[in-house]
Amino acid sequence: MQSLSPQTPASLRSVIRAAPRPPQLAQVAAAPAARGHGARCAYRSDSVHYPNGVGSCKADWQSSCAILASKIISQDKQPPPSTADEAGGGRPDIVASVNGHKAAVDLTLVPIEANNKLSPTAPQPPKPLTITDLSPAPMHGSQLRVAYQGVPGAYSEAAAGKAYPNCEAIPCDQFEVAFQAVELWIADRAVLPVENSLGGSIHRNYDLLLRHRLHIVGEVQLPVHHCLLALPGTRVEYLSRVISHPQALAQCEHTLTKLAPQAAREAVDDTAGAAEYIAANNLRDTAAIASVRAAELYGLQILADGIQDDSSNVTRFVMLAREPIIPRTDRPFKTSIVFAHDEGTSVLFKVLSAFAFRNISLTKIESRPHRNRPIRLVDDANVGTAKHFEYMFYVDFEASLAEVRAQNALAEVQEFTSFLRVLGSYPMDMTPWCPSRGD
Repeated sequence: MQSLSPQTPASLRSVIRAAPRPPQLAQVAAAPAARGHGARCAYRSDSVHYPNGVGSCKADWQSSCAILASKIISQDKQPPPSTADEAGGGRPDIVASVNGHKAAVDLTLVPIEANNKLSPTAPQPPKPLTITDLSPAPMHGSQLRVAYQGVPGAYSEAAAGKAYPNCEAIPCDQFEVAFQAVELWIADRAVLPVENSLGGSIHRNYDLLLRHRLHIVGEVQLPVHHCLLALPGTRVEYLSRVISHPQALAQCEHTLTKLAPQAAREAVDDTAGAAEYIAANNLRDTAAIASVRAAELYGLQILADGIQDDSSNVTRFVMLAREPIIPRTDRPFKTSIVFAHDEGTSVLFKVLSAFAFRNISLTKIESRPHRNRPIRLVDDANVGTAKHFEYMFYVDFEASLAEVRAQNALAEVQEFTSFLRVLGSYPMDMTPWCPSRGD
């Protein structure tokens, strides 16, 4: 401090005048003022005692605070103190007394590492989370990770693009892998086919819907345009076999019989995979049924365009997610359920009447074997004489679970069945479409 109040005791003034000011302390004391952080200290003659304080008045306490602050700044520029320095005798800027009074508290400060860096041996604190670490689920249609069965060029990839534009499509070699990709958080959605207007139901996916705990959150209908693909220079009359997915072979059965009656049919996992297999193995006597995009991706020639038996060839896909969506009534909804009964199929009429009496239209009914109990004996006394197959029934109806009539219908169905599960209540695909074309 540059000035003293007139009320300062003579003994204190003599001590301050007699004690030379260390150059390091003078240099450090001027640093806060140079940085624009100067502090003014008002001295008062009244004595205020602070418990565990340094001096007997407020000015002494403020002086000790200023010295503490100057010591922190000075240690940024000097090496850590030794043991002798910590005792107050090795460095001139360590003061054991403030304004001639012996310090009542220990002024030794904790050493600060240069540039505030932690010691390599010290345990590293956890890195704080950022907004990117949280990875929130993308909004609808915005860079969603969508799993589909097949390879690039498959119809399922096109369905995923129609359901979620600009999504990141994740190919899976099997339907089961696509289900597990969503369950294990590798993908956000899965788009899988369940039925075709010509080939019928894809039974494998109906079984997987019951096995896995995913929810149907939407549907998409995709017109399917099949092409006969082969390596450049291949002629139809020299084909010995045609490979594709079983559904594609069924959808083109009559046309294939006319085009290449000599070619055998062979089923593979997916349509685009068949095209990839021909290109990878340079098969000159084999053709594939796949899309135009598959021909472009794998460098194949289109031998015949639009070979499906009916131009109105449409495949229905469902979108699956880990969590269901909230049903609404502001647009057409569809609900999918599955049920069974311990006493066989005699209850089926009662279940269907619950929807008919409430004017609820059914769009799909599918029966699948009851895997837990596939056979039911009619009479236990005559074991092996009369048996019935047990089935699970899948039903799609046009109503939202937010509607009272749908809730009452399911409440009545539950009375007649021993097992009932809602697979999902989701918006219907109302997109207009025309017969399948190459574009």
